[in-house]
Amino acid sequence: MTILSELLEERGVLLADGATGSNLFRMGLQSGDSPELWNALFPDRIATNYRSFIEAGSDLILTNSFGGNRFRLGLHDSSDRVHELNIKAANIARAEAGKASKRIIVAGSIGPTGEILEPLGLLGIESAAEVFSEQALALKKGGVDLLWIETMSSLEEAEAALKGCSKTGLPTVLTFSVDTNGRTMMGLTPADIIKFASETTRQPQAVGANCGIGAADLVASLINMHSAGNNLSFSTIIIAKANCGVPEYIDGEIVYSGTEDIMSDYARIAMDAGARIIGGCCGTTPSHIRAMRVAIDTHQRGNLPDIDKIETSLGPITAGARSQMLGDLSIAGGAKRPLRERKSRRPRRNP
Repeated sequence: MTILSELLEERGVLLADGATGSNLFRMGLQSGDSPELWNALFPDRIATNYRSFIEAGSDLILTNSFGGNRFRLGLHDSSDRVHELNIKAANIARAEAGKASKRIIVAGSIGPTGEILEPLGLLGIESAAEVFSEQALALKKGGVDLLWIETMSSLEEAEAALKGCSKTGLPTVLTFSVDTNGRTMMGLTPADIIKFASETTRQPQAVGANCGIGAADLVASLINMHSAGNNLSFSTIIIAKANCGVPEYIDGEIVYSGTEDIMSDYARIAMDAGARIIGGCCGTTPSHIRAMRVAIDTHQRGNLPDIDKIETSLGPITAGARSQMLGDLSIAGGAKRPLRERKSRRPRRNP
């Protein structure tokens, strides 16, 4: 039994942490800087960020390593520092988790390469798997409990990440960013994600959604995953890690609209939607996590929420996600195009 299984059995629902980048910006990180370099430059600030979420009630924290692969670090002339920076990210998190009064899971964050994989791009799956393996092995050496593959948008890159991470022997979890009218930027629906998770030979221990355009659409994605799992007779642990509301650019800064009350509602509704691991993504502060802790601890899982319940509490659902909840994939955006015909875009950094 893994630590994830043990704590889920013990606690029922696990509260993950909030944002990394957004909170580091409050500590002085500048737009365009690499958060991963702060593992070496300002380890005390990284420790403070980890500690703030543990003190707010998180059961699980993600390492400051989202962009810690050789391609992403290469944008900062640091592609040769993958080993060093990922080990430091994990070491700092492990030390803070060790000071807590309860067991804390340290999850090694692994984001997209930033490249487009074949057949749309130039990077092959085998080459991408080597990139992910390099980062994953460093995170393992630093002391993580599991590997948290996040913000994926294509099946090819998810497969490469799972293959690379498999070399560590650590359990993995996998989340996609469903942010384009009920689909990932590469056109995947929640049903596609669940089908992939059910068929891949390197099955992740948990699957879900993170980032995206807000809590309402993310919860809709969870419900669509739940429905797809039922259709395939496939059961898995579902992860929800929504952005803290919708970002707005105000007075030169990106501001997220989510309040503690909204994130509390989101936590309760995510539980009702079947999520067993719930946290926040971009814009989510320790204050939001503290409110979510209370919400989870005082809520009994209810019926699967419907569209009215989600929109009343969390705001509007986009047409594509709504149509999937209603069982019509042809509405809002048309039928899904074959993968080779979809327009590609670079995955963005998870703030």
